[in-house]
Amino acid sequence: MVDAQARVLAGLPLIPPETVSLDCAYGRVSSDDIKAILTYPPVPLSAMDGYACRSADTTRLPVCLRQIGVSRAGERFGGALQAGTCVRVFTGGMVPEGADTIAIQEDTADVGGTIEIREVAKPGAFIRRPGLDFEAGDLCVKKGRALTARDIGILAASGHFQVSVRQRPRVAILSTGDELVPPGTSPGADQIIGSNSFSLAAAVRGWGGTSLDLGIAPDRIDAIAAAAQRARQADILVTTGGASVGEHDLVQASLKTLGFVADFWRIAMRPGKPLIFGYLGDVPVLGMPGNPVSALVCAVMFVRPALRAMQGLKPAVLPFERATLADAMPANDMREDYVRAQIEVGTDGKVLVHPFKIQDGSMLMTLARADALIQRAAYAPAVQTGAEVEVIRLDGRGENL
Repeated sequence: MVDAQARVLAGLPLIPPETVSLDCAYGRVSSDDIKAILTYPPVPLSAMDGYACRSADTTRLPVCLRQIGVSRAGERFGGALQAGTCVRVFTGGMVPEGADTIAIQEDTADVGGTIEIREVAKPGAFIRRPGLDFEAGDLCVKKGRALTARDIGILAASGHFQVSVRQRPRVAILSTGDELVPPGTSPGADQIIGSNSFSLAAAVRGWGGTSLDLGIAPDRIDAIAAAAQRARQADILVTTGGASVGEHDLVQASLKTLGFVADFWRIAMRPGKPLIFGYLGDVPVLGMPGNPVSALVCAVMFVRPALRAMQGLKPAVLPFERATLADAMPANDMREDYVRAQIEVGTDGKVLVHPFKIQDGSMLMTLARADALIQRAAYAPAVQTGAEVEVIRLDGRGENL
């Protein structure tokens, strides 16, 4: 599977950038390093309510100083302190010229029109110096980062209204199969509801892309080719169904009538053996099984890394985590296996993983209830309860599926 992933990622293009406003930038991937335009604080600001003083006037305490003005956030005191004077300051107010310390309000008293300073901190205390947070030219966000709410905040504060991000990858999704009908219709005796286009479109949105639904194509070469032709303007085409070796598995043959060049077909992975990868002109194509479980697991292992790579996110592949097996598992066969499982956090904080007892590829409900996929290497021996295993999280600790 790792080799197949590497071959998929090797030739993928980087999506071009576009400029978006900050209110549309959450989750988007920065296309360049972004530096601060402004300095913050731009001037020295008080971190407390109190009185701005000259430390030279507070060497012997208590001392009474004459208040000559007020400085608050949004309205500074325009003068400068002279010997024996102070300025009332509020949190966020500019510290006036000449002041080098703040006597906090709790350590002062108004005594007959003068301010008695009973205690004062060392020079510089409670003063936020210019550039304490960041200075113009400081790096705010690195290239290739999915922007968080924290990033949006620092970009706004540092003077940005717009930002350059990677465009969202456009994923064309084509379902194939005579047996499929769309949700909202009543399936006939030989038909089932086609769910893949909906689940894959949801996953694509969660992974930063946009989807183009090419609908359901019947098992005919001309119909599949006609639908795939509409994917020429997409960044990647994902098909489901028709990828195996049966007489009605026609995706690869259909694509070849349009000039499709295959890179590989079939991998030693369960679920997802009949996976196709290649190029339709400049458009990469992932042909996935029609089984809904297989399609979604293949999406996690191949579509998601592809979308990350196309947006410039590193690492592109989904990271594995270590977890403790809560139930014994039998030996594996010749295919690398991804076993649906649920996560439990023990009283000691240990992450426990419970594999579902039945792993039939037709059972979409088990994937819907799963929190993780347990990786089992080909020919892996039986493992007992308490063994450590590698898992891919599907819950909130990873990227949701």
